[in-house]
Amino acid sequence: MGTVKVHLTFLDGSVHTGFMIDLRRVQVLRVVHHLGTVTAAAGSLHLTPSAVSQQLRVLAREVGVELLVPEGRGVRLTPAAHTLIRHADELAARWETARAEVADEAGWTGGVLRVSGFPSSLDMVVAPAVADLRVREPRLDVTITELETAEAFDRVLAGDVDVAVIVPNIDGPPTEDPRFEQAALLDEPQDLLVPAGHRLAREPETTLDAAADDPWVLAAPGSCDQYELALVACAAAGFRPTVAHEVREWAAVASLVSYGFGVALVPRFVRIPGELPVVRIPLRDGPTPRRRLLTCVRRGSAGRPPIALGLSALAAAAASLTAEYGERHVSAAES
Repeated sequence: MGTVKVHLTFLDGSVHTGFMIDLRRVQVLRVVHHLGTVTAAAGSLHLTPSAVSQQLRVLAREVGVELLVPEGRGVRLTPAAHTLIRHADELAARWETARAEVADEAGWTGGVLRVSGFPSSLDMVVAPAVADLRVREPRLDVTITELETAEAFDRVLAGDVDVAVIVPNIDGPPTEDPRFEQAALLDEPQDLLVPAGHRLAREPETTLDAAADDPWVLAAPGSCDQYELALVACAAAGFRPTVAHEVREWAAVASLVSYGFGVALVPRFVRIPGELPVVRIPLRDGPTPRRRLLTCVRRGSAGRPPIALGLSALAAAAASLTAEYGERHVSAAES
């Protein structure tokens, strides 16, 4: 990022025209706003808190207005800072678009792509997509990082990740957030997971309320949105599940189910150890609960050759997965 000449109209009606600002300092302000504190922004940007504060002081001098005011033990962004951030989001998107157009004009000769995904997505779509890219695009150097959705947004905004595979949640940025481009990648059906000796284990399909009287094993609250998804799905089926156990890993969920501690709702494409005596049963009668996966990139960056290649490979991997497993029963041995 370089410097640009900016004309701003602030909420008090004052107009600041023709001053030069460094987009790197504006990016620091954007990350502080997103994460809420100077300390958190420093960690995300790989800077010290004092370096972040210094960058913001210089930016305030460049703009000619106060950007931060003390509040308790921290700081609060001023109305002028929020105005600058709104323009900064537009500038950042234009910068990413410009980079994409320049790369297209110059002809792509190779590059780096940084991809992230939450744990189960790595096995489902990220690893297959990157494996395909390594064969088709040997000039592309791809790195993979495991990140949960909340941190993935932070790292995309900070510029550490180019493409993130995420599951949207109520606490995250909305899909229309102007800083990001989020696109649907995969709608993953949920299946009922039961022990091999369960009364429903031989059924080709079932309804969720058929397990209303069973104890349930759920993903721990706060570990992912699967907990809320399961509760909502059960409520829609007319019952509230008896939550007997709460764990964080899908392998642990499957293990507890295999020992007969309860049943569970699991995403269809999550890999479960094949040696576990459990059975996945597709659901019928009513909307099947689904987990939606999205891709997330910085707004304006999707046209850059490495990112475009990554998005295309992820879409192909998701389509292949759906074609192979999307509409048929998946036994434990195939998981």
